Amino acid sequence: MTAADLASIDTPALLIDLDIVGRNLKAMQKKAEKYGVALRPHIKTHKIPELARLQMHSGAIGVTVAKVSEAAVMAEGGIKDIFIANQVVTEEKLNRLAALSKEVQISVGLDSIPAAEKLSNIFTASGLTIEYVMEINSGLNRCGVLPGRDAVELYQAIKGLPSLRFKGIFTHAGQVYGAGSLSEVMEVSRHESEIMVETAQALEQAGTPVEIVSVGSTPTMKVWQGQEGVNEIRPGNYIFHDGIQMSLGVATLAECGLSILTTVISRPARERAILDGGSKAFSSDRGAHGREMAPGFGLVLDKQATLVRLSEEHGIMSLDPDEDLDIGDRVRLIPNH
Repeated sequence: MTAADLASIDTPALLIDLDIVGRNLKAMQKKAEKYGVALRPHIKTHKIPELARLQMHSGAIGVTVAKVSEAAVMAEGGIKDIFIANQVVTEEKLNRLAALSKEVQISVGLDSIPAAEKLSNIFTASGLTIEYVMEINSGLNRCGVLPGRDAVELYQAIKGLPSLRFKGIFTHAGQVYGAGSLSEVMEVSRHESEIMVETAQALEQAGTPVEIVSVGSTPTMKVWQGQEGVNEIRPGNYIFHDGIQMSLGVATLAECGLSILTTVISRPARERAILDGGSKAFSSDRGAHGREMAPGFGLVLDKQATLVRLSEEHGIMSLDPDEDLDIGDRVRLIPNH
């Protein structure tokens, strides 16, 4: 895109470089094929059916979503194999899930007896069956049953519920976003896979076949070297990458396919410039899990400047007093997240 092209776009604007996106999709698909695993990317990064279809065209077997509403958008966009990697417990959402299951192949996360009973009741009343994937806590300490014995006990407690079919286990080692080095990222990736394989073995020893053993986050998958017993990966952010992925050492600037275009609307001091993109345009993330990774709220491209503060509609940049930047000039940034 030329400077003239950028000048024709009103701001703030989200820009997607489809050439970079294509390379990112190809690289992750190549990794999945190298290690003989299925790729089921998480689409919460983009939520765009056209991009999901690009992922499917590249070789993905289906998609992962976080919410029933996201699943509905993907189904309407022609995606026919969807996994909701979350707990669905309210009656309204469960009824929407049952309706969607008539249109597409859909499965859902599960980590408790009460959630299983609610799911079973709705699907039994609807005369339908739903596949579930048990969520395992591999260290994030968010949702998920503890690995090993606790997972076996949960399966045994709910295996008799009607209209439910056990499909396998999944986890998200999101604690990787608190890693302080690439070696820590690699350690989390190794632990994530090993915990899941051990849990699958415990379930199988208890007489329960495990069809799916699914792991995934962009950082852990970027450094992943395969693991016997894991057969599905679910990275999401890899389609674009961002400042946090760069700070973890798992992506380069050349792999960042999404940026935010803004306009300088004020320069009230030589060391300060104001952009027309604020907290509504940029993520407020500086890192995760108590570790601040980024020096600002986005990587400023081609300027000696840092986005140091956000209001709803304003981005405040600290910059070199000699930086040539006038009101009306365009500034492009890679968001942190």
